[in-house]
Amino acid sequence: MASTSETGHAKNVTNFQNLIAFVTGYGATYSPSKNALKLPQLIALKVEADTKLADVVVKNTAYNNKANERQTAFNGLKSLSTRLINALQTTDASDQIIKDAKGFNRKIQGKRASTTVTNTADPDTPAPNIISSSHQSYSQQIQHLAGLISVLESEPSYAPNETDLQVATLTAKLNELTTKNNEVATSFANISNSRIARNKTLYNTEGSVFDVASEVKKYIKSIYGAASPEFALVKGIEFKKLKS
Repeated sequence: MASTSETGHAKNVTNFQNLIAFVTGYGATYSPSKNALKLPQLIALKVEADTKLADVVVKNTAYNNKANERQTAFNGLKSLSTRLINALQTTDASDQIIKDAKGFNRKIQGKRASTTVTNTADPDTPAPNIISSSHQSYSQQIQHLAGLISVLESEPSYAPNETDLQVATLTAKLNELTTKNNEVATSFANISNSRIARNKTLYNTEGSVFDVASEVKKYIKSIYGAASPEFALVKGIEFKKLKS
């Protein structure tokens, strides 16, 4: 389900289309001197607003997909880490090597990277406006796994027959987790920039939908009068200036 703010942006654009419809109905009597208020420019601004809204939806879905992929990739990391410790304890590793490995394992077990993300498989789940601390948690998990792999690699007698416990496999897993985490960061930057672009078109620049809609209403009021039925058609069309 889309967030309230995302729905609000879409509502503003829908209301702008309603305003354009009334302007079109006024015919030749609607003839402002300001270029930005003329009908062709209003239509062009509506198209631009639609494009910016659509881009946010696409980038939002991409972010959620990447977050879900990352969460899936991290699933099972805690149990894998425990298995690695058990495997190391069956080698000729010294007590200190095992202690070092257990230290990294405790750190992995202590973090909750796989449960801190609120995204679900639903692509409509809104991406956060501020990247959550879970991103840092995932980064820490990656560092702890790298430390554990380094300890295992340093022990000559650590040579398990199980493929998923071998250093080469673990290194590939580490690279996968790093890639997934970086992809989330990139997709978050993309959705953030998309929101900024949308907000510029809708609210934050001269000639925005919010400002132009207000001026159109004022112009209609000026040519028909405050008590006119023509102005009555548009004065109640609401535009809210949203931030997120």
